[in-house]
Amino acid sequence: MAKTSPPAAKPARNAASKTLKQATKKVAKKAVAKPAAKSPAKRAASKPATTKPAAKKTAKPAEKRVARLAPAEIEEMFSRLQALNPKPTTELEYSTPFELLVAVVLSAQATDVGVNKAMRKLFPVANTPQAITALGVDGLKPYIATIGLFNTKAANVIALSQQLIDLHGGEVPHDRAALEALPGVGRKTANVVLNTAFGEPTMAVDTHIFRVSNRTGLAPGKDVRAVEDGLLKAVPAHYLHDAHHWLILHGRYVCKARKPDCPHCAIRDLCRFTDKTPGEPEPIAA
Repeated sequence: MAKTSPPAAKPARNAASKTLKQATKKVAKKAVAKPAAKSPAKRAASKPATTKPAAKKTAKPAEKRVARLAPAEIEEMFSRLQALNPKPTTELEYSTPFELLVAVVLSAQATDVGVNKAMRKLFPVANTPQAITALGVDGLKPYIATIGLFNTKAANVIALSQQLIDLHGGEVPHDRAALEALPGVGRKTANVVLNTAFGEPTMAVDTHIFRVSNRTGLAPGKDVRAVEDGLLKAVPAHYLHDAHHWLILHGRYVCKARKPDCPHCAIRDLCRFTDKTPGEPEPIAA
């Protein structure tokens, strides 16, 4: 039987050609699947332009300005306040200039009612610079612990008491510069002492007086010093000694911050305040 010879091997060039075709297809697939990355410049150019709307500027509401009261209106204002309270005074309880000074220092960011409660316990025990100094800071704190910022205030009261002993013979000075040099004593506290203890026609502007002066048009001002200067010019001299107390009491009990009691206000017809609390006004006493 004749032997058959094995099939002839395919030429090597055919195998090489097949391998080349497969490699070419793979490269082509990759080129389609992953396009060439664009440069940063081209990417930016290809993105649609988006313009952000300009931020709106919100204008601050204009401050309400009130017209100043005329001199005749100011005279009438204080005439009415005087008729209601002929002899006004501070609601802080004191019997000596030193007691008043201590009470006013302690009254910062506190109520007169709260200060009076504390002083009723303290003053029977110590009501002179020498006695207060003898207590020391730690000894004073328990008496005033119910008053805000009592730690700082205790240190100030002890320090001012010692300074009164060292520089003023234990007496409260009748002098603005000397008062303001005492620890814890600022312009407002000095004005209260000068007015209430020594009868000076000063004007201690607190939050109540600041509010009343601006609302009514009596002495509008952007800060307490501007209001103080305005009041000293506007208030007639014969009312100036008591004006401080009238305005504080009016702001505390009638011209209140959140809801002024306009219907019961004795000077509502003179007041320039535009947002008066509605209500049936009571007759103004002649």
